[in-house]
Amino acid sequence: MKAKTKSKKVNKSWLNDHVNDPYVKLAQKEGFRARAAYKLKEIDEQLGLVKPGHVVVDLGCAPGAWSQYLRRRMSPDGAASGTLNGTIIGLDILHMEPIEDVTFLQGDFREAEVLAQLETALNGRIVDVVVSDMAPNLSGIESSDAMRIVHLVELAVEFAQKHVKDDGALVVKLFHGSGYSQLTQLFKDTFKVVKPFKPKSSRDKSSETFLIGMGLKHRNLVNP
Repeated sequence: MKAKTKSKKVNKSWLNDHVNDPYVKLAQKEGFRARAAYKLKEIDEQLGLVKPGHVVVDLGCAPGAWSQYLRRRMSPDGAASGTLNGTIIGLDILHMEPIEDVTFLQGDFREAEVLAQLETALNGRIVDVVVSDMAPNLSGIESSDAMRIVHLVELAVEFAQKHVKDDGALVVKLFHGSGYSQLTQLFKDTFKVVKPFKPKSSRDKSSETFLIGMGLKHRNLVNP
C-alpha cells in the first residue's frame, strides 16, 4: 500500500510540474506536439546545424516535435505547412501522426530490414544532418539500460558514417552515468568537432544530455 501511495505522490508531482512547465505551455501555444521541440531548437540555434535545402533524418521521431521544428526551419517562411525546401525522413518504432511533407517510416532502427527501408527512402541522397532522440524503454537496472542506450547511439554513429556528408552532423540523446564516457570517446574518434549540450529546456532533474558530432574524421564504407 505504501508503494502505491508513494507512486501516486510521484505521479501527482510530475503532473503538476508538467502542467506548470513553461516549455509545455509554449509548445501548446506554438503548436508543437511536445516540449522536446525546444531542445533541438536550442541546439540548432547555438550550432547552426540545419539549413533550408538539407536532407535530414530524424531517428526516434514520435510524437513528431523534432520533425515539426525541422519542417518549420526548412520552410522559406518558417511555416508549419506549405513549401518545404529540403527533405525530412522520420523513423520510429511508434506510430507518428502525419506531418506535411515529412516521410515517416515505422519500425525498429535496430533491425536490418528497417534500416534498409530508410536507405531506400534516401534513394542515394547524402544526408546533411541526423538527429536522434531515440531512447530505450528503461528497466531501472542501470547496467542493462546503459547497454541499450550505448547500442542505439552506436547504431546512429554507424548510420552517420555511411550516409552523412563529410561536413555533416549527428545529434544524439544520451544520459549521464554508465556508458557516457564510452560514447563521448566514440564521438571523439568519429567526428572532428564534438560538443556536449544540455539545453535549458531539458528538465533540471533529468540526467539526459545531448552529444553533437560535426565533420566526419573517416567514413565507414562497409556494406555501403
